[in-house]
Amino acid sequence: MAAINIPKFRTSSTSFPELSARGLVEELDMMKNGSYPSTTTHPFETYTESPSEAHPLVLAKLYAMMEAVADRVEMHKNIGEQRNNWNSLLLTSINTITLAAATMAAIAATGVAGSPLVALKLASTLMYLGATGMLVIMNKIQPSQLAEEQRNAARLFKQLHGEIQTTIAIGNPTVRDVKEAMDKVLALDQAYPLPLLGKMLEKFPASVEPAVWWPQQGQKSQVKGLGRKMDKNGWNAELEEEMREVVGVLRKNDKADYLRLGEKALKLNKVLAFCGPLLTGLAAVGSAFVGYPSHGSWAVVLGVVGGALASVVNTFEHGGQVGMVFEMYRSNAGFFKLMEESVEANLKERDVERRENGELFQLKVALQLGRSLSELKELADSSAQKGNDFEEFGSKLF
Repeated sequence: MAAINIPKFRTSSTSFPELSARGLVEELDMMKNGSYPSTTTHPFETYTESPSEAHPLVLAKLYAMMEAVADRVEMHKNIGEQRNNWNSLLLTSINTITLAAATMAAIAATGVAGSPLVALKLASTLMYLGATGMLVIMNKIQPSQLAEEQRNAARLFKQLHGEIQTTIAIGNPTVRDVKEAMDKVLALDQAYPLPLLGKMLEKFPASVEPAVWWPQQGQKSQVKGLGRKMDKNGWNAELEEEMREVVGVLRKNDKADYLRLGEKALKLNKVLAFCGPLLTGLAAVGSAFVGYPSHGSWAVVLGVVGGALASVVNTFEHGGQVGMVFEMYRSNAGFFKLMEESVEANLKERDVERRENGELFQLKVALQLGRSLSELKELADSSAQKGNDFEEFGSKLF
């Protein structure tokens, strides 16, 4: 025999809020007639935010934005992996087609006249033409650069997700925080578009400019909950001068250096993007004239050597991911431009109480540059002493 013991549960009384039995029509009539009792809260009364409690609608909007930002992180991450696969697959396919066409041209040059020779020549020429068309498209879209753009977008959206979390955790977010977060989302969407047709970033611009993924710098919101009222919001003349020197170093050394490297990477990419299709096109012409005694050996040399050189150029450009390197330099220059604008926006604000807290801002700058607070101060002092002769970079991270 088995005994089944059923546990005894404690019952507790659950209280539910009392719901008004009045209908909507009655509520509207009472509002129209002004017959609400003095102790009753007006149902359409605007919510006033108390110092210790955030507006529920503001929190709801921030959480909705967090969900949208998290979704964008996954979208950019997945598309970045897809476009990285494009680079690998297209590179392998084009090189395989090119080398196969060069091999066929070489075999056709050593074979006897007749149908086999015509078939090999025709196949080699068609493969070269196909490789030329694919290479033109690949050079136009630059898959390695597309993948780097999506990686940057995923990282920046993840950073924005953390900023919104911090805003909620500190407490008492406002409508202004919602607007700032929304502006950042839209700026990132514009800086790193997902579609290719019509919205793809220019891969071969006339000049190299830093990447811009942030909205226009406006008035900085103060960080709440610092625990005590700080004298001048953490700012003083010494800190302001230190920030000016740091901005000067970043503008003169760091940003300028990455723009210079970006110019070199862009020029190299333009040359490689032009030479690859040119070589495969010449190889197609050469393979078409293989076997004609009147043309001598130049057709064979052009058909075989042109294809081999084209595969080398293609491997160097897309295997070496020159487009990705250019985008990395452009993004790094944008990072220093963002720091420059952020510091200048704070220094231009006359009212120190409306700036971001000085000590917190100094800590952020030091962390972004990979320096301690003392190293940041030494950097500013050395820059002030040496002036234009100061050549040290401000960032220790990259």
